Amino acid sequence: MSFFTDLAHQYIDGEWRPGKGSWDIIDFNPFDGEKLASIPVATAEEVDQAYRAAERAQQAWADTNPYARRTVLEKALRIVEEREPEIAAAIVAELGGTHLKAAFELHLAKEFLREAIQLALRPAGQILPSPTEGKENRVYRVPVGVVGVISPFNFPFLLSLKSVAPALALGNAVVLKPHQNTPICGGTLLAKVFEDAGLPAGLLNVVVTDIAEIGDTLLEHPVPQVISFTGSDKVGRHVATVCAANLKRVVLELGGNSALIVLDDADVEYAVDAAVFSRYVHQGQVCMAANRILVDRAVEAEFTEKFVAKVASLTVGDPADPATQIGPLINSSQAESISRLVDETVESGATALLHGRADGNLVSPSVLTGLSADSPVLRQEIFGPVALIVPFDGEDEAVRIANDTPYGLSGAVHTGNIERGVRVGQRIHTGMIHINDGTVHDEPIVPFGGEKGSGLGRLNGESMVEAFTTQKWISVQHGRSQFPF
Repeated sequence: MSFFTDLAHQYIDGEWRPGKGSWDIIDFNPFDGEKLASIPVATAEEVDQAYRAAERAQQAWADTNPYARRTVLEKALRIVEEREPEIAAAIVAELGGTHLKAAFELHLAKEFLREAIQLALRPAGQILPSPTEGKENRVYRVPVGVVGVISPFNFPFLLSLKSVAPALALGNAVVLKPHQNTPICGGTLLAKVFEDAGLPAGLLNVVVTDIAEIGDTLLEHPVPQVISFTGSDKVGRHVATVCAANLKRVVLELGGNSALIVLDDADVEYAVDAAVFSRYVHQGQVCMAANRILVDRAVEAEFTEKFVAKVASLTVGDPADPATQIGPLINSSQAESISRLVDETVESGATALLHGRADGNLVSPSVLTGLSADSPVLRQEIFGPVALIVPFDGEDEAVRIANDTPYGLSGAVHTGNIERGVRVGQRIHTGMIHINDGTVHDEPIVPFGGEKGSGLGRLNGESMVEAFTTQKWISVQHGRSQFPF
């Protein structure tokens, strides 16, 4: 496919070039195994070249009038809008996203680009009073300099763009490393969009590589001041450790184990719809997915019957078919892992109301219940189409179960009483929770992020200014200070 082969390069200092590594990252279609592209990996030397190019280009960009920076982002938005069918097809091919998923990702990507356009003008300084006579305190918001971005495979275009566009809008330069399974949609496609939008060379660099080749070079390099990472909590902890040792700021958007709670006064049919989407969108490969569905025993039988029936009706198959609702997992390792997890959980005593099976990378949905309270599957992130139904008696038990996890990213509460739902939501230790809705939401101006093992920091809106700028105090003495010696 020429779309993929045309973008199968490193993008460093405005140049498209092959990596100098001795091996290739092979980009496969996860549904049919078609080879989409082959990309020689970038070496540690090339990571250095990318960071140095970013460092050289950044100051002139920071000095550029923010209205001019905004113009580049406006052009990038127009390009995404014009090429939307082509980008959607790439999402379907490279990551096995369904048509619905591709549309969902692109809708959010455009919204976040629109917000980034506004961010270019957002940073504001302050003049603060001083106890010293004649002194004026000015506090400036300035770019951090160079930002390193590491993005995941599940929403690669959106989640790369979500850090890259605001960082650029605020006057920074960026080095982006996409996930190895989605090097085009998560990496070089963004480079092409911004290149065509007129972004000066060096401000966005994309290195397609692997830690097997570069180790921690991307994190330890002296140039970047902030690392924005989206991915698993295991890798996120390593990123945080390395960055702390090198005195770098981090923004970590990590995994989740969200609970969707159905209280005894909920609209059951609506809760079923919300729960099915929240668990099975993009095959469950979503950090905000409703891993655990907690249902009051008063409505457990009705909810479970309707939930299982709806899940059983989902269409599993080729993501290129518009009728498909469940496509493939990203790779065979993930498919095997999910199948093994379901089998082991059932062998340990759980009941499979639906027992999904693997066919290549396609894994049909599973619904498990009857789990013991100490079942390890209740406390881990399941990145696949597996729902766990857990009954409870009353709000207090629902809150206790929901909080019994090392994660705290998203969640939902369904109830006929909105304020009751808010009260329950306030007791859940999570960064985000939604009343009478699904668990999978992201909006450009709300603070997005998690508690506990789900990350550090927030993105979106004003949080982007906090993440990608720093404060600088300049004092001006209009009179004369008195010194003790």
